[in-house]
Amino acid sequence: MGGAVSAGEDNDELIDNLKEAHYIRSDLVERAFRAIDRADYYLEEYRDNAYKDLAWRHGNLHLSAPCIYSEVMEALDLQPGLSFLNLGSGTGYLSTMVGLILGPFGVNHGVELHADVVDYAYERLDHFIKTSDSFDKFELCEPTFVAGNCLEIPPESRQYDRVYCGAGVQKEYENYMKNLLKVGGILVLPLEEKLTKITRTGQSSWENKKIIAVTFAPLVQPKQNVNGRPRSVPLPIFEVRTLQDLCRIAIRHTLRQPIAMGEGHTKRRVSFPGARAMHRYGPRFERRRFCRRFYRQCVNSVVLHDSMIPTAMDDCNYPGGVEEEDEEVEEEDERGCRRVGGDLPEEDEEGCGTEEEKSRSGCARTEPPVNILREKILRLPLPEPLKMYLLYYREK
Repeated sequence: MGGAVSAGEDNDELIDNLKEAHYIRSDLVERAFRAIDRADYYLEEYRDNAYKDLAWRHGNLHLSAPCIYSEVMEALDLQPGLSFLNLGSGTGYLSTMVGLILGPFGVNHGVELHADVVDYAYERLDHFIKTSDSFDKFELCEPTFVAGNCLEIPPESRQYDRVYCGAGVQKEYENYMKNLLKVGGILVLPLEEKLTKITRTGQSSWENKKIIAVTFAPLVQPKQNVNGRPRSVPLPIFEVRTLQDLCRIAIRHTLRQPIAMGEGHTKRRVSFPGARAMHRYGPRFERRRFCRRFYRQCVNSVVLHDSMIPTAMDDCNYPGGVEEEDEEVEEEDERGCRRVGGDLPEEDEEGCGTEEEKSRSGCARTEPPVNILREKILRLPLPEPLKMYLLYYREK
């Protein structure tokens, strides 16, 4: 399945083609697709095919076509803080993209039939966290995978806000899939050769919408054990974050916000969920104010660059959180010297001229992009082990 759009030379060109064909229609979905290179989930010898709009299979490894993933991501209507269950999670490519949108307070679970594919998914996830330049632009809701047949999930298991099944669902299992969904939740699955979006509007009411025609391999039927009873596949545990994790999330979130750099920059104050309802002079307010002061002291000790942090992570703010601005000032994203046809004289088409002309025109020499968040963390007055913890032990 696939072939709906032209192949790209790289990941960005593939996303451009998907946008032009209206498979990608929202900014959230576009940023998630651009943040993760599809080729990183292919085996090395097959990477040349990564940017074609085609499905890929090798042994137990499988990736759907990019146009299918685009439709799935759009149909799921993902928001920060939601819970997500991926049935047939495969390489983890889709689950990782979803995690970029869910943010640090979401839930991201996957069930995969083959244990070797679960191992591969964790290896690819670790590679993304340790090496991708996009990781620091988001707060990732890391996916957790378990091996087993998704048709063997116990009926008493918890329900999810969003559920996707990556295999063809037989009609007799439709209600089984629906029961995994919370009221108000969305289920996307291939049903009767149609990618279908099912919204649970009440305890026993549903809305169905056919999206596009698709062809998926059917779900594997569950096997019975020697006692004649079906096996049980427990879903991952809903884990509560530790205080240490919450502090890391809060510090990284604070450092991403634009800091007052002088005239012309916006000074912002970030409050946490429930701040509006909090008494201005109560003990909870005093604790929060102390925390904000501590964060400001850390941030003010950093020698900041003139450029602003990329805004991709702004969509992964704390659910229900409030961002208060002292001033409404337009912020411009200056990304170097971009040349537009006709803006430069003909003699400058192949270059920026002499060094003096470069200086006058503002056209600086192209330099590798700087990870501003990393630079801020490295300049904090903290012990090195703590800095590395804030960086998720990334080496670059």
